[in-house]
Amino acid sequence: MEGLIMAAQLLLGLSILVGLHELGHLVAAKVFGMRVEKYSIGFPPKIFGVKVGETEYSIGALPLGGFVKISGMIDESLDTHQLATEPKPWEFRSKPAWQRLIVMLGGIIINVITGIIIFIGLQYFLGDRYFSVDEVNKHGIYVTELGEEIGLQDGDKIIKLNGKEFENFNDARNPNFLLETGSFYTVLRNGKEVDIPIPADFIGRLSDKNVNKNFMDIRIPFKVEKLQQGSNAEKGGLKADDVIVAVNDQPINYLHEFRAVLQSNKNKEVAVKVKRDEGEKLLNIQVDKKGEVGFFIKYLLEPSIKNYSLSESVKLGTVEAFAVITVQLKAFNKIFQGDVSASDSLSGPIGIAQIFGGTWDWVKFWTITGMLSMVLAFMNLLPIPALDGGHVVFLSYEIVSGRPPSDKFLEASQKIGMVLLLCLMVFAFGNDIYKLF
Repeated sequence: MEGLIMAAQLLLGLSILVGLHELGHLVAAKVFGMRVEKYSIGFPPKIFGVKVGETEYSIGALPLGGFVKISGMIDESLDTHQLATEPKPWEFRSKPAWQRLIVMLGGIIINVITGIIIFIGLQYFLGDRYFSVDEVNKHGIYVTELGEEIGLQDGDKIIKLNGKEFENFNDARNPNFLLETGSFYTVLRNGKEVDIPIPADFIGRLSDKNVNKNFMDIRIPFKVEKLQQGSNAEKGGLKADDVIVAVNDQPINYLHEFRAVLQSNKNKEVAVKVKRDEGEKLLNIQVDKKGEVGFFIKYLLEPSIKNYSLSESVKLGTVEAFAVITVQLKAFNKIFQGDVSASDSLSGPIGIAQIFGGTWDWVKFWTITGMLSMVLAFMNLLPIPALDGGHVVFLSYEIVSGRPPSDKFLEASQKIGMVLLLCLMVFAFGNDIYKLF
């Protein structure tokens, strides 16, 4: 079931983004009087299609993409038979270069607008919910093996990022911070300030399939909020407001400790000591095959909540959307410098589906879809033939020089670009499959 939910979220997200991207090309083309022959979400073979006016609108069986076919344009279809005749007034090639440039930028512009709107909506309707540094530092952090490798320790209290104080603890794990050259934490440890530098290859190590991605997190004290009806916790006698203090004689102070001991006792009965009212109770509770007992958790840390006006949301949402592009640029820089492996950083459809996760969470869905919209815009702007960015380069050359590249050159470039993209897709799929094992 989790796999189906992952796949459904991936397909819905990509269908929305690809559909809007290609719609951007279509609308721009029609505005300038170009004939659009086909508009498809998904690649052939065609499942369904309907012709409206001069354009056939269809859905393809391969849902990981889409296309528009504009008359008189050398595109991924490599249909060049029209080029042997004189340009018709409705063809792409007969229009001024600036109009053709806008058509090629249409999809990118729509994806940027979509990403910005999604992030504005998330800010306006949800605001920010986070743990402040002051709240987190009541108990400090815990770290996994990778966190220990870079010098962090259980109980550290992060007080500065790159020498500056900060409020939102999420900033300490923000990719923009982790990718910045020379980044470092300042932590309070045993009453002393200690600087912890972030290694240049840290993101690459974090991307390793054998590494726990959550290299550090908040130590959260907790109690039982309420029980799931018919759960093992209820059968074992656990009650709302119980505070779990030990499992199998192992002291429990924080949520991550409790979860770890349950994971190591799947399908076993454990002795759970709880603090209840003024006394303590010892309960025997069965752990299920997922490492759970069945109750809702009440955090004993107070989150900070900020709500924003529409004008504030527009500003913050726009900044957050373009921060995705900044992360991409920093990641590419790390790859080119050799600090990060391309295989560790690149994800295909399987990897993206795993990011969505196996439970349907609309907030997470729209957050990831907004990020993907900005990434799709960025990737399409890369100057690779067969991508929009390749067309943009050739059209910019034509505008500056006053003469277009030859049709043969454009056709050859398109073929080279298609081969490059095909190789990239094969690599991404293969890389995803490798990471599964």
